[in-house]
Amino acid sequence: MAALRRRSARQGRFTPDFDPDSGDRALTEARHDMVIGRWQGVRDLLRATGDDWSLRTHRLRLLSHAAAGSSTVEVWWAAEPGNPDAAVLRAATEVVRVFDAAIAAGRGSTIDRGRVDASVDACLTAADAAPADPMPWVSLLSVARLYEGGVPRRRLRHWFDELRRRDPYNTEGHTQVLRYWSARWHGTHGAMYDFARDAAGVAPPGSPLPILVQIARVEEYRYVVDGALGRGPVRGFDQHWKHELAVTELRRTHARWIGGREPGSPVRPEEVAELNYLAHAACHAGEAALARELLGMLGTRAAWVPWVYTGEPAEQFVRFREGLGLVPGAGTGTGARPE
Repeated sequence: MAALRRRSARQGRFTPDFDPDSGDRALTEARHDMVIGRWQGVRDLLRATGDDWSLRTHRLRLLSHAAAGSSTVEVWWAAEPGNPDAAVLRAATEVVRVFDAAIAAGRGSTIDRGRVDASVDACLTAADAAPADPMPWVSLLSVARLYEGGVPRRRLRHWFDELRRRDPYNTEGHTQVLRYWSARWHGTHGAMYDFARDAAGVAPPGSPLPILVQIARVEEYRYVVDGALGRGPVRGFDQHWKHELAVTELRRTHARWIGGREPGSPVRPEEVAELNYLAHAACHAGEAALARELLGMLGTRAAWVPWVYTGEPAEQFVRFREGLGLVPGAGTGTGARPE
């Protein structure tokens, strides 16, 4: 990546920015604080975020990843045991740690049931501490995947209902349920697509929730390619992004989510990850007009996922932009909020 930046600088080429915070500078500072053991800035950031649930979920998710490798969140919890934000971040961090342990053990390895149960208990404690906050329920829907055989349907439905009671169109929470029902975890391609299409169908205009259908398409692609074990192109899969249904659903997602925006409307930091999914789908479907618009909206703001599943992310991002005639500087991707 550093080599690409140096080469691009010499050649005057566009360089994508894979900033995980998507231009949210206040979040970047708070994540840095977590890593070096300071929690006061994190407390202030979450207090300032308030009940903007989409932004709050985005920030908590990234803060939990920063917190997972240190004891900072436990220090904060000990210093302010009555602070609901500390409880919510502590629970999200425990879920990240359990997933990290599962990844380290390798797919197919047995995960300590007691550790998964403990993360669930932390989430339920957080839900009691912050009864209006959807994030504890997002965390529960995430960790549900780690139970061998999944969780009882009634329990999963209860957790999902509690999420929707607080934030009916929470994209991150819906994405966690989609992954639960994917063939990689506890469902099938059909169950995953049914969930994605049902959720997309009830989302109000302007909601990013229809992107679930494109996320499902990436999940299916990842599953099939992983199953090929590097044996080359998957037979009959070359039209995955381009067949009639895929293109129809791509256009539908764009129309319902992006279509009603004023030209030049800013892209919020919490939208960048999902907008990369939509741009990726448009690029790989060969939908030039949509791809040009979406890449222009993103500007420099790229995300590793989903590009990493179809090749080298930076190379693809630059190649598609250049192929569409987007010169360096075209599309600013502005919209990060000052705090």
